[in-house]
Amino acid sequence: MNKAKIAITIDKNIINDLDRLIKVHFFENRSKAIQEAIEEKLERIKKSRLIRECEKLDREFEKSLAEQGLSEEVNKWPEY
Repeated sequence: MNKAKIAITIDKNIINDLDRLIKVHFFENRSKAIQEAIEEKLERIKKSRLIRECEKLDREFEKSLAEQGLSEEVNKWPEY
């Protein structure tokens, strides 16, 4: 994985909590902990965005399209 260094500013209380978790080996180090947190947040955003887009779909229309496609496929099957 290609990596880049960045500088960030984080509230001291959050750093203290993070350091406690590192001390008990919950995380290997600050970088890995922050990277995991960002990855998890991005994944949640992607999922919630997908959910919002799916909510825009017309379920009846989508169902009719699926049924139409299925019936066309069934009609193409050779008879034995």
